[in-house]
Parts: sequence; structure tokens; C-alpha cells
Amino acid sequence: MKASAFEFRFRYLIHTVIYALGFTTPWNHWLHLDAMPTWRVLTAGCVRTGMVGFGVATVLVLVVGILFATAAAGLRTWAAAYLGSGIVQDSSMHGDHMVAAGPYRHMRNPLYVGTFLHTLALALLMQPSGAIFCIVTIGLLQARLIGGEEVFLAAKLGEPYREYCGVVPRLVPSLRPKVAESLVQPRWGLGFLGEIYMWGVVASFLVFVVAVAAYGRYDTFLIIQGVVISLGVSLVARAFVPKPQKA
Repeated sequence: MKASAFEFRFRYLIHTVIYALGFTTPWNHWLHLDAMPTWRVLTAGCVRTGMVGFGVATVLVLVVGILFATAAAGLRTWAAAYLGSGIVQDSSMHGDHMVAAGPYRHMRNPLYVGTFLHTLALALLMQPSGAIFCIVTIGLLQARLIGGEEVFLAAKLGEPYREYCGVVPRLVPSLRPKVAESLVQPRWGLGFLGEIYMWGVVASFLVFVVAVAAYGRYDTFLIIQGVVISLGVSLVARAFVPKPQKA
């Protein structure tokens, strides 16, 4: 199961469309599946246990979202710092050399795992049917993209890459590095710049937690506004990320 060249080239646009459908749930206008967003459903479940009140339960659920969003941003920034933000954002696959440094010593696909963790965070803001749709669809897309990239890299890099795949896990990271570190210097500033959208989402969740804890304001539109603003800032930031050199 591997992605087509079209899917890889337009992967960011495809992700955006999937997230937009998850947030808007157009099918809900006819099917009437959902009455409240996922975070409220989970919060209500916590309240029904009788152990916590609504305010505390809301903060607990949002903290889970913050953990997912932070793990996603941190993992993708770590990977982009070593791989290069220009390569991460490029519409073409790159297989000029193998990077076995940073997170790539622990797992083969930190960028895709980071995206899926990010999806879990955003799913809390969606209606349940939108959250399920988004998690399943993004998961399938990540699997296809991984399949496409691994076939491409195996063809370009040959036996060294196949040996690398034999010892480094695809998705579940090993606690200890599995391969010797390649000589790659991380560029943390560009890594952060390339993933500024992810950090904007983390900040949006934090603002909402403060609004809930300090002011009792339960308006998730605060986060959604932050997500949209972060997306806009990231589009501007892309102009400052150096383009990868063509081999």
C-alpha cells in the first residue's frame, strides 16, 4: 500500500482538506450523529464517574490534547532539524543520502508519527464522527505515504537502507538508538520555523486551558482561531525556509 506521486506532491493540501471535513462534518447536517464536540463527550464521561467536577475534567481532557500536540511538535521539529525543513516541505521525494541521526536512530518515520499525534490533539475539538473520520483517514494516508517513501528510498539507497530498516522500527520508537549516528548537524532554528504551525497549535491549547481555569470560559473557538492563525503564519514562514538543492 503506497501513495501515488500525486498524493505525495499534494500531501499538505490533502491533510488540510481532511482536517476541514473533520471540523465541519458536512454529513452531520443530514445524519445528525453528534450533539457536542469530542472533548465535551470525554469530559462528561469523567464527570459521570463522580470523581471530578466539570471544570477539572475539562482541564484534564485538554491536558491530554496538549500532551499530544506538544509531542507532535517536538517530534516533527526534532526530525526537521536533522532532515532539513526544506526537504520536509518539498513536493518531491529525496533519496540522495540516508539520515541516521536524531530521531531517525530510534524510528524511521518520526514526521508521520508526529502528524498522527497532532491529529489526535485536533480530534478533541471535532464532533465525534468528524474525529473518527479524521483519525482513520489521516492514519490511512500516513500509511500510504510511508509505503511510498520506503519503496522509493529502498530503490535509491539500496542495501544500506534495507539494513537500516531491518534494525530501526518503522513507527514505535526504540528507547535506545539502533544505529550509529551519521554526521549531520541539526539546524534547530529552521526546524522550529518549518514546524511553527505545530507550535502554534500547542500555544492555542494552552490559551484555552488558561481561559477555562482562570475565567471559566469553555469556548473551543479560541483554539480553532489559534489553529487557523497558526496555519496562516506557517504559510508565511515557508517563504523563509531554504529550498533543497536539486541533485
